[in-house]
Amino acid sequence: MSESTNRKTALGVFVIFGGMLALFIVMAFGHMRLFAPSREAAVVFQNSITGLAVGAPVNFRGVKVGTVKSISLRFDPMDRNAYIPVVLTLDPDQIHVVRNGPGGTSISIQQLIASGLTAELNLQSFVTGQSNIELDFDKSVTPLLHPRITDLPEIPVRLSTMEKLKDSLGQIPIKDISRHVDTALLSITDLSNILRHDLPPLVASIKATSDQSREAVNAATQAIHVLQDKLVVTLNKTDTMLDAGTHQLNARGDDLHTTLASATKTLDSLQSVLSPRSTDRANLDAALRDIAATAAALRGFASDVERNPQLLLMGRRP
Repeated sequence: MSESTNRKTALGVFVIFGGMLALFIVMAFGHMRLFAPSREAAVVFQNSITGLAVGAPVNFRGVKVGTVKSISLRFDPMDRNAYIPVVLTLDPDQIHVVRNGPGGTSISIQQLIASGLTAELNLQSFVTGQSNIELDFDKSVTPLLHPRITDLPEIPVRLSTMEKLKDSLGQIPIKDISRHVDTALLSITDLSNILRHDLPPLVASIKATSDQSREAVNAATQAIHVLQDKLVVTLNKTDTMLDAGTHQLNARGDDLHTTLASATKTLDSLQSVLSPRSTDRANLDAALRDIAATAAALRGFASDVERNPQLLLMGRRP
């Protein structure tokens, strides 16, 4: 009997020791604090919180400061909206206040909220779809509280990057864009039908025009070849004529030179005759004076004959 009792006692001591060891391991490596104080706060969402579950971590800029305790759904008949209050369990030991004089070693959640503490739903992984709560200070967010939904200190909600992207995508007028796309596709279809109907005749016309142009080019090429031959003959004849003209000019050049020399001599003779000091000029002047005197005598005789025509028959009497 004592032997059985000793075994039970040893087994009980072993079980108690194993439980204490397991509790120590959980406390040491799982960051579990059985007797540490904790504080609760609430975050009230209106949008979908897909991927958020009880036990999800609550982080502040990546540092874990708590967990999600509970998630519920509440409907407010006053504004006919559905709200999702999420209760957070915060670990005060994870938040240390910098000493600033005596007594400044603690800070309340209300003070943190007044300093701009906000919460957002953060997607941890696109593969698993799990989400968590991310806390941060953002004074640009206007606090929107819901005192009828929760009695706990409420941390205001700010939209995450994904929610902002979703809202931006939701504001895109998909229906208008789809209608415009349909209109554009119909226009493209009409244009395709028109081209299918009008393009073959146009292609045939272009081909016929191309053939005619090719024939015209061939005819023009042949005419150019013929004209080129004729131009060659004409140029050869022109060269021959120019050569003959050159020979004629060379032959007439000597005659022209002789004529010019004779004209020069004649001009020299005239210049010597017309010179005031030359004998020929003096004889010429004397001859001219004699001719002038004879002309004067004839003029006088003519005047006498006009007055007395009988002079032609009887002559002058002494």
